Amino acid sequence: MIKLVWLIPLLPLIGFLITGLFGKKLSKGLVGTVACGAILGAFAVSLGIFIELNGSAQKSFTLDLFPWISAGKLSVPFSFLVDPLSSLFLLIITGIGFLIHVYSTAYMSHDEGFSRFFAYLNLFVFFMLLLVLGSNYLIMFVGWEGVGLCSYLLIGFWFKNTAYNNAAKKAFIMNRIGDLGFILGIILIFVTFGSIAYGDVFAMAKSFASDNTVITTITLLLFVGAIGKSAQLPLYTWLPDAMAGPTPVSALIHAATMVTAGIYMIARSNILFTLSPLTMEVVAVIGACTLLFAASIGLAQNDIKKVLAYSTVSQLGYMFLALGVGAYTGAVFHVMTHAFFKALLFLGAGSVIHAMSNEQDIRFMGGLKKHLPVTHITFLLGTLAIVGFPGFSGFFSKDEILAHAFEHNKLLWFIGICGAAMTTFYMFRLYFLTFKGEFRGTKDQLHHLHESPKPMTLPLVLLAVLSVAGGLVGIPEVLGGTHFLDEYLKPVFEDSSFRIIHHMSHETEYLLMGIAVAVMAASIYYAYKVYVKNNTLPTDETEELKPLHKLVYKKYWVDELYDIAITQPLNFISSGLHKVVDNQIVDGIVNSVGIAVNWTSSKVRLVQTGNIGVYIFIMVISVVVILFARMI
Repeated sequence: MIKLVWLIPLLPLIGFLITGLFGKKLSKGLVGTVACGAILGAFAVSLGIFIELNGSAQKSFTLDLFPWISAGKLSVPFSFLVDPLSSLFLLIITGIGFLIHVYSTAYMSHDEGFSRFFAYLNLFVFFMLLLVLGSNYLIMFVGWEGVGLCSYLLIGFWFKNTAYNNAAKKAFIMNRIGDLGFILGIILIFVTFGSIAYGDVFAMAKSFASDNTVITTITLLLFVGAIGKSAQLPLYTWLPDAMAGPTPVSALIHAATMVTAGIYMIARSNILFTLSPLTMEVVAVIGACTLLFAASIGLAQNDIKKVLAYSTVSQLGYMFLALGVGAYTGAVFHVMTHAFFKALLFLGAGSVIHAMSNEQDIRFMGGLKKHLPVTHITFLLGTLAIVGFPGFSGFFSKDEILAHAFEHNKLLWFIGICGAAMTTFYMFRLYFLTFKGEFRGTKDQLHHLHESPKPMTLPLVLLAVLSVAGGLVGIPEVLGGTHFLDEYLKPVFEDSSFRIIHHMSHETEYLLMGIAVAVMAASIYYAYKVYVKNNTLPTDETEELKPLHKLVYKKYWVDELYDIAITQPLNFISSGLHKVVDNQIVDGIVNSVGIAVNWTSSKVRLVQTGNIGVYIFIMVISVVVILFARMI
């Protein structure tokens, strides 16, 4: 089965070609079947590879497909790497991707761009699969840039809306900033190691001493790429704006694909990062600051998708915190559980928006529990998972991250706990305002309220099951379980294992779990008291807000700051260059040439008198001059 790994990216690519080239000639049902079938086929092969790899003594396979680039000392084959890390990501991408595709067949059924949407989705999955399967940094970079392109196409899918186009351009440009760092890192890797193949680079890296300046530079450059793709401070602002795309796009980008690319890249390059304690500290601090910063913004947002978007930025911060403290397995574990509950929450939000006739403001919802029973219960389960309710998937993955953070640095652990408290509050604020209390929408919306069709609710149910049970693969020893995921990923992270030393006593672990659960319970109660018991509604932006509330409601004015500090100066410079360099110098040179030609031709044409005698005279003179010149 491992030898068939090339089928995994090929099937979505074929789906893209069919739906993209012939989609308008096919029925919507056939387009949906082809697109979903391509991802399902890729999932089936991925599952087979996962099972085979799990039962194999050899845990890493490199399959060379064909020669690709050969230039001087650079030789790059087009090859795939199959190991526990890539096989796990294959399951997440194709599994969650398939459910999102099925959901989209109903959600996008009335959209005129139905076939184009599924073509983009298939292409998106193709590039993400290429990213995780590549056996070298160049193939990873191709997939990296591909998902950036597809995110631009999907975020700006409804391109007739200027605001959506601006959001797509913002995502594309901000990702290019990070991508510059990534490609510089790849170049420095080749200069240092003479190869960009993972096997060669990681084998040679083991001989380098810790804190080597070159390794630190490489890892910092790679981390810049991860900051852009995985939306960390300061390059995070594109992700909330990515909500401009259809809701299934939000689920795909935020849950299983694009934003996890940075996590995968660092996890794949774990030995390089382990050799640079400075970079590890930078990663941990940036992750901690991001999780707290984004969580605080989520406290005051009223758009159901914007709340979930800032939640994604915050959860990504947890993953980077885990990477920075050396808990590579914990980061990947949270990637997996986050894919389950965040896809569920976004698709649940889409179900709510679908029922509310495209209303996204939670201030105009309420009381949807009785109208949307399946959406309600699955959304509640997703909420419990993300806040880390005991027994749910998020409890195990987040607890593992917090435990490692506590062991590494108590301040980082405290920031993580504060972020968890905020997460619990804004998620239950979202849940209570959406599903509890009285309906606050219009009579027309109330009249049209209905549960979503089965193609939308079935993925919600399956994701809810995964959100509840997904953490069972990582039950800690202190709770009498076995961390199967840690055992499975051990071959990938064994060279960095000396960084992951866990000597915490069971009493300390119980204490940390108890604190996390107590903080979560207190936040749930406070949200219940404010939004259910006291029936408090979010303040409208036109009303006077308290300074702290206004600060987080306005998202710390970061976008406005970027506009003043970066966008406006660049626009001013470009406007000046346009007026001076373009209009006066470039256009002046071109126009001067035209003027000179016109002036010269106006003088030369005087020679054309139309008098035959003059022409004969000029001809004779010319012959004499030629003869005289030859004699000289």
